[in-house]
Amino acid sequence: MPLHPNNDNEPLVKIRGLRFYRGDRAIFDGIDIDIPKGSITAIMGPSGTGKTTLLKLIGGQLRPDAGTIHVNGQDVHKLNNKELYKLRMRMGMLFQSGALLTDINVFENIAYPLREHTKLPESIIRKLVLMKLEAVGLRGARDLMPSELSGGMARRAALARAIVLDPEMVLYDEPFTGQDPISMGVLIQLIPRLNKASRLTSIIVSHDVEETANIADIIYVISNGKVIAGGPSEQVANSGSPWVRQFMDGQADGPVPFHFPAKPLETDILGN
Repeated sequence: MPLHPNNDNEPLVKIRGLRFYRGDRAIFDGIDIDIPKGSITAIMGPSGTGKTTLLKLIGGQLRPDAGTIHVNGQDVHKLNNKELYKLRMRMGMLFQSGALLTDINVFENIAYPLREHTKLPESIIRKLVLMKLEAVGLRGARDLMPSELSGGMARRAALARAIVLDPEMVLYDEPFTGQDPISMGVLIQLIPRLNKASRLTSIIVSHDVEETANIADIIYVISNGKVIAGGPSEQVANSGSPWVRQFMDGQADGPVPFHFPAKPLETDILGN
């Protein structure tokens, strides 16, 4: 169900008829999704529904079995290696693990993309790194090693690295997983603030319902390879769909059954 909150603006990411299989299992079975420019769009659903896979498809790390993904008008999976590399330069990625390099300090972790992808002088790199660390509240931690950071600090350092090249779009892979309440609260404030200040478009994949719904402009809920709900966050949060309600309310049983399909218990026990 494509969404056009502003018909004057083409979505930054436009997904049409996306199909992706692992073996015989359909991870995505013909989904349509629009990611408007400047929005925080959440892709939500139970574990195993392919949320991280969708980020890899958007970034061109995986190829769909059918359908198209356009980013800023470019068909991702028709780009050659050089074009795809340039496109990825405009995307920042916050990995679920943070993925900081463990043998260099925080400053050098943030500086790494600048040194790899630009020819900027060290004086400019220093200023850019300090500005990004200031934005996430970690300028004073620049000399610490990743092993000296708390989980929340490591996630924020990874976010500074994700935005150091001033991307158009940041992809967040389960940003709230494993965070204590204070660290989670910091991220909940930080993501929309950065989105607005840097004029970013953010895509958050998550199964943390309350935290994600609080900051998302638009929510898509995916289950069994289909988009079962999509629209403004308040509209989706108040949906009467049994599928959506089960996920949003954390119900153990419903359209997604508690029991994995199996033969009757007595048949299994008696061996008949």
